Amino acid sequence: MEAQDMAGHLIRRLHQVSAQVFQTRMQDAGFDLTPVQFSALDVINTHPGIDQASVAAMIAYDRATIGGVVDRLVKKGYLKRIVSRRDRRARELALTDEGCVTFGAALPVVRALQTEILANLTDDERATLLALVRKAIGSTTQPDE
Repeated sequence: MEAQDMAGHLIRRLHQVSAQVFQTRMQDAGFDLTPVQFSALDVINTHPGIDQASVAAMIAYDRATIGGVVDRLVKKGYLKRIVSRRDRRARELALTDEGCVTFGAALPVVRALQTEILANLTDDERATLLALVRKAIGSTTQPDE
């Protein structure tokens, strides 16, 4: 079964493992967040006042679909939309107080589950894999940037 050794299949399987670990650990910790919602909160936390299209670009997510992600985070009370001072038609995004608390509490859970996603690898193998994945997707960012 040749297809099971192809990059696309293996990447899809790793994504399934990643999504399952994320969902399980977040539920166990009492959080109702998807990986995309967490990524959006992370970007908005780092860049308060960012617009929706920029969030989509930074997390490599479809611009048309990010609206639903933002809507759900607003309904949960984690985000607020603010009318831009530069362009009254534009909306900027910022974490609410509840969003800040939730993001701050969820971050250690997400950090901890990273090791579980790649549990069968050594620390050196994990670092090598992540470097190679960053290279494969053309990402120039490094950890802690």
